[in-house]
Amino acid sequence: MDRFVVKRRPGDAGGSGKRPRPEEHPPGQPRWQEIRAEGLSCDYRLLFGKAEADEILQQLEEQVEYFEGEMTKVHVFGKWHHIPRKQVTYGDPELTYTYSGVTFSPKPWIPVLNRIRERVTSDTGHTFNFVVINRYKDGEDHIGEHRDDERELVPRSPIASVSFGACRDFVFRHCASRGKNATCRIKPIKLQLAHGSLLMMKYPTNVYWYHSLPPRKRVLAPRVNLTFRKLMAIAKK
Repeated sequence: MDRFVVKRRPGDAGGSGKRPRPEEHPPGQPRWQEIRAEGLSCDYRLLFGKAEADEILQQLEEQVEYFEGEMTKVHVFGKWHHIPRKQVTYGDPELTYTYSGVTFSPKPWIPVLNRIRERVTSDTGHTFNFVVINRYKDGEDHIGEHRDDERELVPRSPIASVSFGACRDFVFRHCASRGKNATCRIKPIKLQLAHGSLLMMKYPTNVYWYHSLPPRKRVLAPRVNLTFRKLMAIAKK
């Protein structure tokens, strides 16, 4: 991670007197790292040790059923495009999520997803009722710059991004520094999201910063990312 934006939370070095479970808090790793910039507020840590993360990844690979057919397309700049990755949503039955011209209805929760969700809730104190899962088969698969700011999201609620598999670059870019009409020069922030890690994107990050997972041809292994969200039920028109 970029050293100039990362710092440890106060009290991480000693405090509570509670002994973390080895699988949750690998020895030698700080419990939380804060990632801060203008309008950006994120916290990062390893949530699962390697053995548990390996087990969960295997279960995800065996049990998650990804969308097929028309649900693998998005509408961008007036055209339909196949997404360069596999995607699916799971969550509470009354919810939907609209992204790039497609409305996704969730599949029902399965045990491995509840296991991850409960760990995130236990570790952060935040509850979630929906998850978007993206599978990247290798470094060719990617996701372009976007903000998670859809109208179904509970206002100011955080998004918990949990990663398994290949470590990939994750890039934040400030909205005012994008494209030919950029009004300022705020440097992008590049993180490396490790196997078993949790990135908490907190308000107002998705107001001001876009994020992406760019292609990395040297990455040969798959990665599965789960973004847990708190959604509201939106009345259908």
